[in-house]
Amino acid sequence: MSLNSIMSTASSGMMAAQTGLRVVSDNIANVNTAGYVRKTISQSNLISNGMGVGVNIDAIKRATDRFLQSASLNAVSDTGRAAALSDALHTAQNLFGDPSGENSFFGRLDDVLSAFSAASDDPASSLLRTQALSRVDDFLGESSRITAALSNLGKDVDNRIATDVERVNELLKQINALNTDITRAKVAGSDGTGSENVQGGLIDELSTLINIQVSQRANGGVIVRSTEGLNLAGDGAAVVSYQKSGTATGFLQVIQANGTDTPVSLNISSGEIKGLLDLRNTELPALSDQLGEFVSRAAEELNRASNASSSVPAPATLTGRNTGLDEATAMSGFTGKTTVALTDSAGVIQRQIEIDFDAGSMTVDGAAGPSFTNTDFIAQLNAALGGQGTAGFSGGVLSLSANGGRGVVVADDATTPSNKIGKGFSHFFGLNDIVKSNGFSPYETGLTATDPHGFNPGDVITLRLTDVEGGRIRDVNIAVPAGATMQDLMNSLNARNGGVGSYGNFALDSKGQMNFTSYPGSTVTLSVASDDTERGAGGPSITELFGVGPAERSTRGERLVLNPLMNQDPMRLPFAKLNLAAAAGTTALAVGDGRGALALAKSGDVAADFSAVGGTAAMKTSLLRYAADFSGTIARKAAAAESRKDAAEAVAIEVDTQRQAQEGVNLDEELINLTTYQQAFNASARLIQATKDMFDVLTNMI
Repeated sequence: MSLNSIMSTASSGMMAAQTGLRVVSDNIANVNTAGYVRKTISQSNLISNGMGVGVNIDAIKRATDRFLQSASLNAVSDTGRAAALSDALHTAQNLFGDPSGENSFFGRLDDVLSAFSAASDDPASSLLRTQALSRVDDFLGESSRITAALSNLGKDVDNRIATDVERVNELLKQINALNTDITRAKVAGSDGTGSENVQGGLIDELSTLINIQVSQRANGGVIVRSTEGLNLAGDGAAVVSYQKSGTATGFLQVIQANGTDTPVSLNISSGEIKGLLDLRNTELPALSDQLGEFVSRAAEELNRASNASSSVPAPATLTGRNTGLDEATAMSGFTGKTTVALTDSAGVIQRQIEIDFDAGSMTVDGAAGPSFTNTDFIAQLNAALGGQGTAGFSGGVLSLSANGGRGVVVADDATTPSNKIGKGFSHFFGLNDIVKSNGFSPYETGLTATDPHGFNPGDVITLRLTDVEGGRIRDVNIAVPAGATMQDLMNSLNARNGGVGSYGNFALDSKGQMNFTSYPGSTVTLSVASDDTERGAGGPSITELFGVGPAERSTRGERLVLNPLMNQDPMRLPFAKLNLAAAAGTTALAVGDGRGALALAKSGDVAADFSAVGGTAAMKTSLLRYAADFSGTIARKAAAAESRKDAAEAVAIEVDTQRQAQEGVNLDEELINLTTYQQAFNASARLIQATKDMFDVLTNMI
């Protein structure tokens, strides 16, 4: 071997040792730097003509483990999703209060029932009546407050999603830009680990927002893809956007890097944004929907008792709720018997009209009266009232009035009471409701497949279908058909071509409530993007009348208010019951009768039909039992979310510990490397010195 070869070998070894010393010094200097990954050098033998002629530094690399990195990114994404859900559900749970505390929302229903129970002992007491009204108002007010707070929480979530999406786009741009620096360093043979460390930190931050897949580029840098393989960064930066229209299900779209300008749905399964989307689209609406179902049923049972009773003296006018139906449709479908009575100030019946819906006939003061059909019911009832009172139906609202200082009372037959979808005549129309509603909940319309749907042909409703991951499948525009029946409308909604029939179907239950069910094995969520339909002139839309979509149903809790007439005059509370068996000329509606108040007090124990909402199956149970179950459901959801958060954090910590053990700086190890490279440097220096000495000897010999 020539002296030149020896010198070249020694100098290459010295340069390699010097590079190693620089790498070790960088590692030691950054031992406490967050996100720093220790560097290593990759070296190989220099071969010439089969002989070793030194050492070559192939690259300076980061000590990364792609499997640990992938596990860490997934764990961080899961933690981000779990934390978002847990924090929001904990906040939502606090809105309802501690179930065992005095200020719990669910305890307010007990207060309502207790107040009516106390009033039943002294129905003439204005103070007890006022207290009962105050308790009802408190209960409804709390429902409105919680519903509004959940809605505001959803708006905050919307804002957070928009902010996070902006950050995702910034991170994708920065990750993509750093690829250029890393590639340039690799081509030049210089150290690009600084840029790689910065890029790694950005990738870690991105994974907290959305779950991603990361792979290495052959020429340096990384390619970032979504879990379904959409190109997000690497050879250009994608642009992610958050799409929402009103209160319909929100979803993500992306214009891919170096792709077409056509946006496609971006489906994610974890990360903070996924947790926020779950909250916005599912969890918060479900919680609001169940709250609305509970409060609506509570109002229904209170109204059931109040419509079976009357104040003393009876009110001059009874005005019902907006049924959303036309007169003929609203009056059809009743069975059994009810009585409309006009009483004087002493509670003596002045005119009594018994209505037999099965026979389609009326009896006036014991004598045969007019016959009727659902199309002329109001006209025939006015004839039976004989000028002592009037009946009217306008804008979906039934009203009954008495003239000449009389009052009007509606009471069902004790043996065969009137009935339509489980409600008596007065209850169905809400003639004597304690609780009034600004909407149509609980969406039990009483419509059947053969009834006219009443919506204007050509009006359009747009339904949004989303998959289990929250990604939009499609928006479906459905026009109201020319066919007049509800079956025609259902056929249009369920059509496979132009409807939702490929994903699920709508069905009317026995009470005229419309429900959408996705096909087994194909979990599809339905929401309403827009609805321009109208029942008649100025009537409700399909969404409003049937409660289609979570947005409509989730606002029910703030639509219920105390009857303003009763609120202004506590004596209007229906605490008495009409005695249909009273002899002519005797009192049929007595002062001091507390049977109506007692029925109101017991309304919490009456079994009611609750719809399937918020992940809870349909059931028949009492208000008080449902309240207890609902309270437990909220607590279980919050506790489960907290447990998932703790588990995800534990996994993330464990994976991060393993990753740090692989990627982090170990001072003991670095000191060993430092000693090794120092000795290698000294050995190369001594070899150079020996070569010089040999050269000097040879020169002196010559």
